[in-house]
Formats: sequence, structure tokens, C-alpha cells
Amino acid sequence: MGLNELLSLPATVNITTAARALGIGRDKAYELVRAGAFPVRLLSLGSTVRVPTAELWKVLGVRPESG
Repeated sequence: MGLNELLSLPATVNITTAARALGIGRDKAYELVRAGAFPVRLLSLGSTVRVPTAELWKVLGVRPESG
């Protein structure tokens, strides 16, 4: 995933999108989620799990420009 695509993500993303940004596969991402070892804080919303994009940026060292 390129920087422009990363910066255009919505406020939260699903595990598959976060995995792509981190450069890991979907199966590995879900394995890490189940093990409680996913490298980014997760938001559990019932049966849905979301990843805050700002947290993803932080882990990746991305600093979006403030307008």
C-alpha cells in the first residue's frame, strides 16, 4: 500500500486492510488477532473488529500533515 492510499484511509479499517498496510497476509493477521498479538490496538464492536487508522499510522511511522 502506498503512502497516498494509506493517508486516504477512513477513520477505521478492517483487519484485511490493516494487514495489507502492514505488509502481512490476511491469515497471519487473523492469527495475530486471535493470539492477542496484533501490532495495532483493535476496537471490538460486537462481532466486528476495526483498526483505528491513526494507530496504524503511528505503528508505521506515518505523520499526516496537519492543515
